[in-house]
Order: sequence, then C-alpha cells, then structure tokens
Amino acid sequence: MVSTHLEPHVSDIKLSSVVPSIPTGDNKIHELTNIDLAMKLHYIKGLYFFNQNSVQGIGISDMKKPMFQLLDRYAAASGRIRRSENGRPFVNCNDSGVRIVEADCSKITLEEWMKGMKDRWEINEQLFYPHALVGLSWAHVLGDPFAASTFINTWAHIMAGQMPPQPLKLPNCTNTGECQFPPNSNSEKPFPLKRVDPVDDYWLVSSSCQMETLSFHFTARKLDQIASKASGLTQYFHLLAALMWKSLAKIRGESEPRVVTICNSDPRNKGIEGLSNGQVIGTVEADFKVAEADLSELAKLIEEKMVDERSLIDEWVGRENGKSDFILYGSNLTFVNLEGAEIYGLRIKGQKPVFASYGVGGAGDEGVVLVLPAPANSKGGDCGDGRVVTAILPKDQNFQLKKELRNDWGVF
Repeated sequence: MVSTHLEPHVSDIKLSSVVPSIPTGDNKIHELTNIDLAMKLHYIKGLYFFNQNSVQGIGISDMKKPMFQLLDRYAAASGRIRRSENGRPFVNCNDSGVRIVEADCSKITLEEWMKGMKDRWEINEQLFYPHALVGLSWAHVLGDPFAASTFINTWAHIMAGQMPPQPLKLPNCTNTGECQFPPNSNSEKPFPLKRVDPVDDYWLVSSSCQMETLSFHFTARKLDQIASKASGLTQYFHLLAALMWKSLAKIRGESEPRVVTICNSDPRNKGIEGLSNGQVIGTVEADFKVAEADLSELAKLIEEKMVDERSLIDEWVGRENGKSDFILYGSNLTFVNLEGAEIYGLRIKGQKPVFASYGVGGAGDEGVVLVLPAPANSKGGDCGDGRVVTAILPKDQNFQLKKELRNDWGVF
C-alpha cells in the first residue's frame, strides 16, 4: 500500500523479481566474514536522477533484461540469509531473486524535484518503498558502498552491451570467510563498534532519537576558500571531515566527540569486482578541545593518526560467531570517504546522472557524514564541481548545523 505521503508524486507501484539466467546450482553458499557481520544492521541507499533524454525509449523490460546476467556474476545478491547449526549467518545462493520496484513519478518533472528540495535528500525520501528504493537498496552485509556502486555500474555496462571481463578474486580471504588485516595493538574493545540489543532475524535497529538526512554542496571554489584558511589543505575529504567535526563539536558543547570513526577505501581492492566489505575502518582520537581547534590541526590528525581497527573488529565479532548484533556507523561520529566511489560511473545511453547520492540506514545517534563526488560540471571531471556532504544526524542538531555552516562558511 502506498502511504498518503507518497501519493502526490509517486504512484502505480509494481513489484517483480529477477533471478540469475543460469541456475547457480545446489548447496552453493557465500560465507560472510566477521567484518561483513559487523555491518549487518546497516543498509546502503543509492539514488540516481537522469534527464529525459537519457532514458527516452527505455522500458522496464530493457532495464530488467541485463539483470539476469548481472545476477549470474553476483549469485549471493539473489540468495537468502540462513544460519548454520552453530547460529552463524551465511548466504544460501538459492536463486530466490532480487526485488524490482517500478513506480510512476510523471506527475512532477526532474526540474521540479530538484527545485523543490529544501535539502536534496529530504524530498528523495518520497522515492523510498518500504525497504526498497527507486535506485539501489543494498544490504551492507553483502559489501560496502564501493561494492554497491560497482554492482549497479556493471548492470549499466551489460545493458549497453559491454559485458565486463570476469571479476578478479578478492585477496586474503580464507575458507572460513575471515580476512587478514594489519595487526592492531589498541584496546580490547574496538572503538568503532557498539553492541545493540539482539534483533534476532529481523535485521533492523531503531535509533533512540529521530534521525534526519541533509546534503550540502561544497563547490570547488568554496573548498578552495575554506582551504586557504586552513594552511592550504588540498585533500578535500580531510578538510571536510575536519570542518564537520569542528562544527558538530561546537553544537554539542560539553559532549563534543573526541573519538571519531573514519571509513576509507582500501587501495588494495582497486579494480576488484565482487561482494566485499573492504573499507579501511579506523578511529581518530583528539586529546584537545575539538570546538576550538584549527581545521588544519584536525585535518592533519585525521590524515596521520588514524588507527586501523579492522583486525580488532574481526577478532571481537569472531568471538561471538556472528550471534551478537552491533552497529558501526554512528556508534561514534563517523566519516565515510566516498570520493573514490564511481557513483557517476552509472551511464544510460552514454549519459551520466544529473545527480546521484548515497546514504546509509541503521545509523547510531552519534551520526554519519559521507563525502561524495559532486555532479559533473560543464568542464567534466570525475568529481565534478566540488563535493556533496550528506549528513545523517539527530534531527534536533540539523537546524544548528545549517546555521553553523551558513554563518561560518557561507554554505547553504
């Protein structure tokens, strides 16, 4: 049933399923690593806007046809979660299929969508069907945002008749599904994880406060202006993470976050296609008052002092054998670097999206900030004109954050 909130713009919702074109076979399973299971209560939501010329003449059957071949390469995506005798979850690659949601949004134009958004993500919420999305709704247990964007980009390549070569194998994974990470001598409990009450087989967790998603566009010119006030920093992610950390520290006052989680792409996984939570996950701790720190000081801390926590997460979750439940995003204030995610690599009829964005579900109360490529400008370029910062935060902090960014940095 469509809620009344959706009726003005989204209607005529139809559901169908797609399965692999070639049967996967009996008893094939996809083992989940401990890092996968640490992320099981999070979901990735990718949204893409295309103009009319890009999709003219393309029907739903044209979009579904390449998905059959896509799922041949990603059998686990069309499988189902099961538990072994000892209770550890795994994916049974049983060809149950993926859900396709088709909807009519013709009552409003793309220009009206974009113009009418007070915040880019706010109106995008109307495109969500329960646990599904016009775009891509992806269970994080299958892979990180880089894996998700590669998945949907591969679909577009197949639709264009450009079948990519078979994917490379993922490195350093044993038969038990556990991956080897650099050693870490940090404390026994990994800072990035927070244990939550058991969710059993209902893999959703509710926040103790109402969360809201906002997006801010930092143009390249604006970033250069901010960098000029921060010792000429040129690494946009470090700059933006520092800026948001400082801003939120000022808002939160005495409860300012001194420890934050940083998620980066792992350069060892570059060019690898597959299902993997391969991000580098680490923590950064400040031993000074963050609200009063210089941006350059915070950015340098993020760049040089991050402690890789993956081995500790792997060990901690492994002790529980996948039976306990955790959250990572938002257990601390979390910054996710998606600058290298090819979210504008999705092309239909050779055209890039006019706007694309990724968010995450299941975030904890400390909040999550994602740094994404901006839409391509007239001069082209992989990251377009600057960056888009998507912040998933407690609702009562968002008004203050808007005010802080507007007054201190001229960002609207």
